[in-house]
Amino acid sequence: MKKITPWRWVPTLYFAEGIPYFIVNNISVVMFKNMGMPNGALALYTSLLYLPWVIKPLWSPFVDIIRSKRWWIVTMQILMSAAMLMLPFLLPRTTGEMISQTPLFFVTLALFWVTAFASATHDIAADGFYMLGLDSGTQAEFVGIRSTFYRLSSIFGQGVLVALAGFIDTKTGDVHLAWKITLLASALMFAGITIYHTWLLPRPASDKNSSATTAREIFMDFGRTFVTFFQKKYVLTALLFMLLYRLPEAFLVKMMNPFLLDSQADGGLGLSTEAVGIIYGTIGVAALTVGGILGGIAASRWGLKRSLWPMALALTLPCLSFVFLAAFQPRSLWIISSCVALDQFGYGFGFTAYMLYLIYFSEGEFKTAHYSLCTAFMALSMMLPGMVAGYVQQALGYTMFFGFVMVCCLVTVLVTFMLKVDPEYGKKNK
Repeated sequence: MKKITPWRWVPTLYFAEGIPYFIVNNISVVMFKNMGMPNGALALYTSLLYLPWVIKPLWSPFVDIIRSKRWWIVTMQILMSAAMLMLPFLLPRTTGEMISQTPLFFVTLALFWVTAFASATHDIAADGFYMLGLDSGTQAEFVGIRSTFYRLSSIFGQGVLVALAGFIDTKTGDVHLAWKITLLASALMFAGITIYHTWLLPRPASDKNSSATTAREIFMDFGRTFVTFFQKKYVLTALLFMLLYRLPEAFLVKMMNPFLLDSQADGGLGLSTEAVGIIYGTIGVAALTVGGILGGIAASRWGLKRSLWPMALALTLPCLSFVFLAAFQPRSLWIISSCVALDQFGYGFGFTAYMLYLIYFSEGEFKTAHYSLCTAFMALSMMLPGMVAGYVQQALGYTMFFGFVMVCCLVTVLVTFMLKVDPEYGKKNK
């Protein structure tokens, strides 16, 4: 068979990996907020959409065993395309506090859930397919490309789509129509990518289901994966770090869009949806990306142990910018953009240490499966605080809420202090 260049499928595969994730976890927040849902219910329902990424290790071994990775990718993209194409036509027309009590709201939520489960499964298959479809040298060559296109999907999902919905809403005054058009446009684009991958994804000879492994052996290895993970040295400290290092950002990020959108009378900044798409979805993501790149450079020079404290401080201290925004409610888009960019840059820089530690803790037998478990705890660390963030904000108001976020920064400091790592781990060989 004619060899298909990675340029024809790696960029589109990782762009497609990001689109449903950001639609489920970010677009849903802005859309339901535009429709008038209270912050408490908003945060609870949208945080539950994280669950598939939390529990995906439960079925990830079966993606290896049943059918090929290519089959899983194409099948999950078809399923997501179908769910996303149905979504615009089943949006609830009710707005305000009653929206979460309408039947169509739960239909919409169910479609988001289908997309979320398919997306989590697609992530497993796509990462496996990347390793099967490319040799080690080409994998290293394209690792930056895949990351870049995933970030571009973030800008598209959190920036372009939100700004488009805001623009249509401003022109028509119909928030339901604005999101219907926006979601339909994104679904048609994703369906186009799905058709493209159905024909253009390569078919590596090594990408086939396992027929030699018995069901008994599968479940025995599956059980050993979990047992050996929880037998690792310092596992309790590691779990506390995985669950609590990002605690302040987990609360803050769930309430960031509602804070930017809520009126000044309600303690927010009163921005338009279009402005939020530009400030948070574009400028914020760009700052996050730069922070992550610089964090990677710093970690390779300092190693994980020396990186921990600078990165923990980078993650926590910029949260003060939201205390400032809530207290003074500036109208200048430059000031608001700068504060959002500062927070996201710090988060991107500080998150590097977190990801490096997950890789460090996964070393040993079942490295891939253990890393999948670590990422499940990573998703859980965002889901649980996010579920209650809206109710906490409603009880405290925005200024006190962001003060509460600063108190949570002390938890980040505590778990960082408790962590034990090899001083040489992560340093780039000279």
